[in-house]
Amino acid sequence: MVRDTARAYAQGKLLPRVTEAFRHERSDPSIFREMGELGLLGPTLPERYGGAALNYVCYGLIAREVERVDSGYRSMMSVQSSLVMHPIHAYGSEAQREKYLRRLARGELIGCFGLTEPNHGSDPGSMATRAKTVQGGYRLSGSKMWISNSPIADVFVVWAKTDDGRINGFVLEKGMKGLSAPKIEGKFSLRTSVTGEIVMDDVFCPEEGRLPGVSGLAGPFGCLDSARYGIAWGALGAAEFCWHAARQYTLDRTQFGRPLAANQLIQKKLADMQTEITLGLQGCLRLGRLKDESKAAAEITSIMKRNSCGKALEIARMARDMHGGNGIVDEFHVIRHMLNLETVNTYEGTHDVHALILGRAQTGIAAFN
Repeated sequence: MVRDTARAYAQGKLLPRVTEAFRHERSDPSIFREMGELGLLGPTLPERYGGAALNYVCYGLIAREVERVDSGYRSMMSVQSSLVMHPIHAYGSEAQREKYLRRLARGELIGCFGLTEPNHGSDPGSMATRAKTVQGGYRLSGSKMWISNSPIADVFVVWAKTDDGRINGFVLEKGMKGLSAPKIEGKFSLRTSVTGEIVMDDVFCPEEGRLPGVSGLAGPFGCLDSARYGIAWGALGAAEFCWHAARQYTLDRTQFGRPLAANQLIQKKLADMQTEITLGLQGCLRLGRLKDESKAAAEITSIMKRNSCGKALEIARMARDMHGGNGIVDEFHVIRHMLNLETVNTYEGTHDVHALILGRAQTGIAAFN
C-alpha cells in the first residue's frame, strides 16, 4: 500500500510537471505540502511527531518511486526527512521536537542541512564554520556549500565547531540576522531541486537552538547514514525507469527492417540492466530489514549507496546510448536521469570515498589522505 500510494503520487503529480521544471530550473515548494499530506515526509518517525511510524523498507520504497520520476524530487524529500527531521528527532530536545517536527512533516516548514563547505567536502572534520560561545547562546560564522533546499528553507540544521573544537549541531531559522542562502546558478543536474549556500555572518543562535543530544562527527554522520539509505533505493528507481524506457524504445524502433530489440547486443544490454537492478534491489531490501532490526552497520549502507549509484549511472548512460539521437531530448527523460545521477553518485559520499570507507573497515587503515 505504501509503495502504491507513493507511485500514484509520483506518476500522477510529479511526472506531468518534471520536464518543464527541469527545462526551466524551477523548484516547486508546494511539493513539500503535497508529500506531507500523504505522510511521505519523515515517514519513519513516531506518529506523535507527525510521522507515519513506517519501517525502513517502506521508506526505501517511497524513495524508489519518487526517484523513478526525478532525483531532484527525491533529494527534496530526503533532505527534509533524513537530514532535518531525523537529527531534530534523534539529537534534539523535546522542545525542539515539539516546535518543528509536526510542521516539517506536514510540509508547512521546509528544512535544509548544512555540513559541506566550499573547501571541505569529503573532509567535514576540517570545517571552518565556528560557533563562539556568548551570553545566552552562540555566534555562528562561516559558510556552507551545495545545500539542497537552502534558498527556500525555513529551518537550517547546521554543523559548526564550538570553542572546544567539537562539532555541534544548531537549528537556525529564516530571518535571523546575518543568515542568508543565495542560490547556486547554472546547474545542469538536479534542476527540479533548488541548491544554494548557507552564509552565516555572526548569526546569534540561542542556547535552546543547539542540538543537545550529540557532539562530534557522529551527529552529521548519523544523518548521512539515514540519507544514504534512501539514496540507495532511489537511484535504483531512476535506473528502473531508464531500463524500461530502453526496452520499450528498442522494441518500437525499427532499423534494417526489424526492431532494434531483435539484435543480440541490445538484448545483452537489457539483460545486464535487469541483472544489476535486481541484485541491487535485493541488497537494499536486506539492508532495510537490517535497519528495522537495528543491526545494520554503516559500512553496509556505504556498500549499497556506492553500488546503487554507480550501477544506476551506468544504466542511464547505456539507456541514453540505446535511444540514439532521441536520447539527448528531455521528452524521453533518460538524459535527465543521466545528468541527475552524476550528482547522486557524488553527493552524500562520492563513489571513491565509500570505497575508502569499506577499505578502512576491511584493513583497519584509514587511507583518506
